[in-house]
Amino acid sequence: MPSKPKRSGSAKSSSGNPITSLLGVLALLTALLASMVYVAEQNLHNFYIFGLEELKDVSARGLAKHGNDTRSVVKFIVDDLHRTHGAYINVNEDWMFNNAGGAMGAMYILHASVTEYLIIFGTAIGTEGHTGRHTADDYFHILNGEQWAYVPGEYEPEVYPAGSVHHLRRGEVKQYKMPDRCFALEYARGWIPPMLFFGYADGLSSTLDFPTLWKTTHSTGGQMIANLLRGKF
Repeated sequence: MPSKPKRSGSAKSSSGNPITSLLGVLALLTALLASMVYVAEQNLHNFYIFGLEELKDVSARGLAKHGNDTRSVVKFIVDDLHRTHGAYINVNEDWMFNNAGGAMGAMYILHASVTEYLIIFGTAIGTEGHTGRHTADDYFHILNGEQWAYVPGEYEPEVYPAGSVHHLRRGEVKQYKMPDRCFALEYARGWIPPMLFFGYADGLSSTLDFPTLWKTTHSTGGQMIANLLRGKF
């Protein structure tokens, strides 16, 4: 009786291992994603539509015209930015609570996209918490009151009064406090989506304020999608 032919090892290996193939595909996708992120990172400045001096200037003009009337200062800023940036600015004043890093306040989202967000943030009774360590630079233009900040190893606080700007650099972290009434125009530029985890953490683990979480998601996500459709990354 003739013997059955043996399968060669080369024929078996040519069929491939599904796990090895999957790992190869994942490695390729990871490399492509890393390359895309790197290229985008090098060109982030091309995506910004707000200028640092522009926001500093409009805040200063609002304070010069309306002083301690914070409601009028905010309206002045919103109207001026809407005049220069059109649909990129949300003029429908819609305030919502914000709990993040142990601090609680309220915010009005003027603009949200993948690379920038611009909000009015503040509280009438003071708050204190952790700034978070973010993937974007954050510029806090004080419109009313004071913000204090502290970094480990220092023995005196950083004090930011009305008219000043507190720049929290990307990747840095501080303790901050609004000792009393304080409102600010807050601008972040960099990678915004990773910051949302910090913004949702307290709501999901502590306050369980799901209506506010939904309102935040609807407003932020809606503006991000609308701005992407307008060609704003």
